[in-house]
Amino acid sequence: MMLQRMKMGLIFALTYMCFLAPVHQGQLTSPSISDLSIKNMDFAMNLYREISSYHDKNIFFSPMSISTSFAALLMGTGGVTHAELLQGLKLEELERANQPELIPTLFKLLHDNITQNGSLKLDQGMALFMHQQFEVEKEFENKIKTFFHADIQMVDFSDTLRSARFINNYIKKKTDDKVVEMISTLDPITQLMLIDTIFFQGAWQIPFNPNFTQSAPFYIDNYNIVQVPMMFVEDKFYVMEDISLGVKVLKLPYHGGVSMLILLPNKGKDYTVIDDEITAQKFLSWVRGLKKVKMEVNMPKFKMMQSYSLHNLLPYMGMASVFSNSANLTRLSKDGAIKVSEVLHKAVIELDETGTTAAAATTTGITPYSLPRTFTVNRPFFFFIYHEETNCLLFMGRVIDPTRN
Repeated sequence: MMLQRMKMGLIFALTYMCFLAPVHQGQLTSPSISDLSIKNMDFAMNLYREISSYHDKNIFFSPMSISTSFAALLMGTGGVTHAELLQGLKLEELERANQPELIPTLFKLLHDNITQNGSLKLDQGMALFMHQQFEVEKEFENKIKTFFHADIQMVDFSDTLRSARFINNYIKKKTDDKVVEMISTLDPITQLMLIDTIFFQGAWQIPFNPNFTQSAPFYIDNYNIVQVPMMFVEDKFYVMEDISLGVKVLKLPYHGGVSMLILLPNKGKDYTVIDDEITAQKFLSWVRGLKKVKMEVNMPKFKMMQSYSLHNLLPYMGMASVFSNSANLTRLSKDGAIKVSEVLHKAVIELDETGTTAAAATTTGITPYSLPRTFTVNRPFFFFIYHEETNCLLFMGRVIDPTRN
């Protein structure tokens, strides 16, 4: 029994989905949700660079959900594990020793701010699946309910087939049937799983006319060209150009205070060079530099599903202790040695005509009159789905080949 406990791992599975094709440096003195959004964005860019270092393919994930899940786990950690998670999540400047509930409070306020007007369809949920004989610290259980509105579910992990089916059904329901079969196998000595889901459904404020959608070339590189359904719309849009970086930026707004920011490298610009330049401050400078211009927009339709084993990525971002036998999760439970054995992340996005279901100022901006009157996304690009009021980054991705699902 003791051997089982020493081997026991906490499987931490995260699911994320974006619905597309909708129906329609110093110490901060008083951290705010804006500070949290910036820190989350820095974490997102670091994670993106870690993922992109392994391949030159499409990328899509939800940094908001990953941050939220680990913020919940943070409440159950201590010692080195706690310090590493804080640093990896870029939250160390927000922690106050005399305010242990400050960070979870900020996450709660951020979530409430994003969803307060009711016009935005963004459903985010968290569930704690515990073995029937597993004892979770009551304080942790109360906090995860209070700050993250988490469901507490009791399961028998020794019955692996039934447990996997139960958890998969939960995820499927929470993501409106978009994320299915998240878990294929379970270790029978699993004691606890933390599941986070996010579902976004956004309708364009200015929809594309499906009658104008037609096949057009998309230039993956100098040697590979694919044909894609290219959407078309003509209207007034917010655009800018970052001359020093060699990219153009376009904002496509959804109803409900959320927008997609398209980052399109100039022709001949290697997108891999841009990877290291994307930061929270860069992102904010793009948003501040946007100017409204009447123009034609050509944008490819695409669908994408991406899965990541984050437990193989996060240790390289300084978060190693939580996945090792030295993990300190004593605030979560004092019942044996526990570690996080898996962090699974799956994200889905579809983008069509109706919407999406899931440098110095002197060098970054130019006058709108010198911008081209056509914005054609026919080569690899980056995109960010963000809440405008808080600048909270909900989803981000990179499209290299829009024909690859």
